[in-house]
Formats: sequence, structure tokens, C-alpha cells
Amino acid sequence: MYKPTAPGTWKGRVDATDGEDGKRWHQGVQLLNLSEATEPAGAEQAIAFLGFCCDEGVQRNQGREGAVQGPPALRQAMASFAWHLEEGTALLDAGDVYCTNQNLEEAQNQLGKKVHALLSNTYKTIILGGGHETAYGHFLGIKQALPADKQLGIINFDAHFDLRSYEKQSSSGTPFLQMADDLINSNLEFNYLCLGIQQYGNTQKLFNTAREYGADYVFAPAMQVYNYETLREKLQQFMALVDVLYVSIDLDVFAAAYAPGVSAPAALGIHPEIALILLQEIISSGKLLTLDVVELNPTLDIDNRTAKLAASLLYHVVQQWSQV
Repeated sequence: MYKPTAPGTWKGRVDATDGEDGKRWHQGVQLLNLSEATEPAGAEQAIAFLGFCCDEGVQRNQGREGAVQGPPALRQAMASFAWHLEEGTALLDAGDVYCTNQNLEEAQNQLGKKVHALLSNTYKTIILGGGHETAYGHFLGIKQALPADKQLGIINFDAHFDLRSYEKQSSSGTPFLQMADDLINSNLEFNYLCLGIQQYGNTQKLFNTAREYGADYVFAPAMQVYNYETLREKLQQFMALVDVLYVSIDLDVFAAAYAPGVSAPAALGIHPEIALILLQEIISSGKLLTLDVVELNPTLDIDNRTAKLAASLLYHVVQQWSQV
């Protein structure tokens, strides 16, 4: 099910005496209804948010429920950001796709259709999850919109490979194996780089699957600022192999001190600074096609710490991406 965002959803601080110089995101976001025919992006730089209100995949993966509330929490955390976007940049909210009656597969198909509508009309697209099952629905839209001559690269900031078997059912732990099989069955390459892997959080079976499918990865302890040049080189080598990039940010990649509001918090997860630096490197490549942020669980958050981290990362993504 799809619902466009209701007027008044974006709200926050108003500095009325400052006039245009006091503008904030909630005062500049435009609403886009994907129930209607999607018009081509009118702005020179048009960045659209689309929510996926679902944690059915998390439940199937025996995780803790609550990520279904991620999209509204992210909007709230972003609403009062100061507006520093250049003229000619539009920030849009394209509404939410909902998972109803536990029908994850139908919800993912609906998400794919909406993502395709946005990408095929030249919107730079950011998906607000939702559990990591968001990624497969996101991918379905990417695959439809991807030109035949373009090679896709997938970069996942995550403590987990999410390459579990979906033979019995799909879940938040299966999306990247689903992507791999979809691509291979279409005679396309599966180019997958996972940043922040926790050895203790992935069984030997998952490492074997990663090896079988040619996935590359970096362990969480190596994701340090002092190791930046090595990480940058690996990232550059990966990006050189592909034409466009899909980036997924699973918030459980971060240390629990920064991101307590996730289904599976990581005590020794990565520091946000290295993720931000690498995201800046990715955007600078000019190859970023679309991005999602997943696994925010507001019911488990502390002082909105995880929501604020995710929102802050998205602020920097939007600022830089709007200039590429």
C-alpha cells in the first residue's frame, strides 16, 4: 500500500524574524504524490525521500520489531535542519510504501515500482527504511531503471552480509542474496562490497556464501580513520569496476553508543566519522544513483540518538549530492 505524505507532516522550529535566511528543511520540502503520473524532475537537482514502513522482514529474521516506525522518525529528525541548499535544488517527499497483512513480497514490489518511477524521471532517490528487507524492494526499482549498458555496484555499510538463504522465506537477512541471484539469472554481474562486517555476527556459512558469490568486504575493526588511505584505495578499486552505485546504510554497523536504536546493536561497531568520509568519497565519484538508510528502530532508541545520527548522515549526503 502507498500513501503520499500529508501536508503538515514536516514541521519544526521557525525563525520568523530571520526571513529567508532562517529557512529550514521543513519549510522547503515539497510533497510529491506517486499515485499520480510522475513528472520529470523539474529542478536542476531534485532529491526525493521515499519511506518504506515495514519490519516484517526483521520479524521473519527473529529480530526486534519497531523499524516500521523508522521513516516518520527520520523525517522528524531532519525537519529542523538549516537550509543551505543552493538555488535550483529541490528537496521532495514522495510518501511511504506500507507492508500490510505481513505481505512483504507485495510491499517490496510496490517499493520497486515507486523507486523506478523516481529514478526514471531523474530524481536522486533516498529510501527511508524500514528493516533491511527495504534493500530488495529498492533493488527491484533500480534494476528496472538501470540502462542495459550500465554496470551496477552495491556498497553496503553493515555489520552483516545479509546473504542468508531465502529458500523457505525472504527476510531482512536475505536481500543481497536475492539481488545476487536476480542479477546472475539476468546474465549480469553481482558487484558487492560490504563495509563494517562483524566476524562474530556472521556464521561460517555466510562467509562461504560471500566467497562463492565473489563479495568483497572489510571487517569492522579495520574501519578506522587512521586506515583511511587503505580503505579509500579499496573503495576506488571497487568503484572503478562499475558505472553506477547503490549504497545501503544499515545503522547496526555503528557502535551501540552512537546507534542504540537498532534491532541488533553492535558494541564494537564503527565510528560515524569513517562512514561519513567514505560516503563523501562515493558521492565525489559522480556514480551514486540511489541510497537507503535502514534498521532505525525508534522504540529502542535513546534520546533519538540513532535517528539523529541517520539524519545527520543524510544531511551531509544531500548537501554534497546536490552539488554533483
